[in-house]
Amino acid sequence: GRMRSRAIEFLMRSAQLLDVSPVVKYSALSLFADRFCPALVRFQNGKRKLNCLLHPIEESNLQLFVLVSLWLSSKIHDSSPLSVKTLKSLSDKFIEDQHYTTGDLAAAEMVFLQALEFEIGTLNIAYTVVERLLSQFKAVARSGEDVAFETCADIMDLLYENEATSDLYSTPLTVVAYLISIRPQKWEFPVLPWAQFATSCRDEEIVDYVKIILKHIFRPN
Repeated sequence: GRMRSRAIEFLMRSAQLLDVSPVVKYSALSLFADRFCPALVRFQNGKRKLNCLLHPIEESNLQLFVLVSLWLSSKIHDSSPLSVKTLKSLSDKFIEDQHYTTGDLAAAEMVFLQALEFEIGTLNIAYTVVERLLSQFKAVARSGEDVAFETCADIMDLLYENEATSDLYSTPLTVVAYLISIRPQKWEFPVLPWAQFATSCRDEEIVDYVKIILKHIFRPN
């Protein structure tokens, strides 16, 4: 809903302000949007007593969990991870309805990990799959050099903003990046058979997801 999409906006803005690397940003998006938010729905529908940071769910505590997702992601990928002090100062500046302490950030990290059942692997998130596919694509197709990772990143951002994320999008997303980066007159490379071969996805499945992604890109504002 609206709160989730505002939290995603806050994550993207925070990633920019903290100047994190793309892998940290997209790992945080995967941890928060693809895993934490669905777990939150299960928590709310279950019988378990909720931690006070989860009850009630307000925009401010979702923003706190956004910062936790960036913190965890930075710990996974950075040799010098983001400090709790840095996150606290960002929280003080941008989270308006609550004043969170460093203790709250540490407590929220534990709640976040419990919600994810401590499964925080980022090997197969959309970002790493797309990165891998792009490098394979560049190795087999001359036109691969014309497909920039930034194009894929823009599409990923759009899908996250529109709540249309899924690990299934990684392969079709690469196909879409090819289609919008190369002029139609130069569509020489058999991108669909290649994508099918590279990922073992069925071509009908890829085509269906390509259509969904293109609808998101070209839908009227």
